[in-house]
Amino acid sequence: MRQLIKKEIALCVHPTGYIFLSFALLTFVPNYPYEMIFFFSCLSVFFCCLTARENGDVAFTCALPVKKRLVPIARILTMSGFQCVLLVLTGAVGAIKGAAVPAEMYLNYAGLSANIALLGNAAIVLGTFNLVFFAGYYKNPEKVGIPFVAGGALVVLLIGIFIVLRWTVPFFMQTLNGLNSENAPFKALWLLIGLTVYAVLTAAACKISANRFEKTDI
Repeated sequence: MRQLIKKEIALCVHPTGYIFLSFALLTFVPNYPYEMIFFFSCLSVFFCCLTARENGDVAFTCALPVKKRLVPIARILTMSGFQCVLLVLTGAVGAIKGAAVPAEMYLNYAGLSANIALLGNAAIVLGTFNLVFFAGYYKNPEKVGIPFVAGGALVVLLIGIFIVLRWTVPFFMQTLNGLNSENAPFKALWLLIGLTVYAVLTAAACKISANRFEKTDI
């Protein structure tokens, strides 16, 4: 598995996978729906899979002495690594913003502030995308667009729901919004819930993708 992941990083990761990590800095943009940062991470997954298809990566990888079901798992784990790095960077930049700007400027009117509760939202968004996209993609690796449209549409819908919750549900409006130091236990709990959902959905994506890819005629 380690060698497969090294192969993914060396041959399949599109430059946007690295470029979009810098989008964590968008947390300094005032009144911006920060969950959209993670849509770009989903977009980089699409570019990586598209590049792999154009380079004939599936046929090449299956010619290697590896189990066929490990091929999609290596790709998903690689992409998950980039997603987790983006989560950490966004949390770090958000913490720097919280220490550097006045509290009234930290408050976000377009969604949650750049705090750890935002990372809970983002983890749910990313986990949902992983399940929908990879399960569809590994049913037929030659078709990248349809799974991305399905996953991307669901991501945008989820982001819209989180924005609506920010304005309609007191728990999101007051408890989860604002600085990390405010209502910290609730923000930490929401982050934990989000990471749990992410782990479960991504694990499901690995299992479903591996099962479907084994049945695919390369």
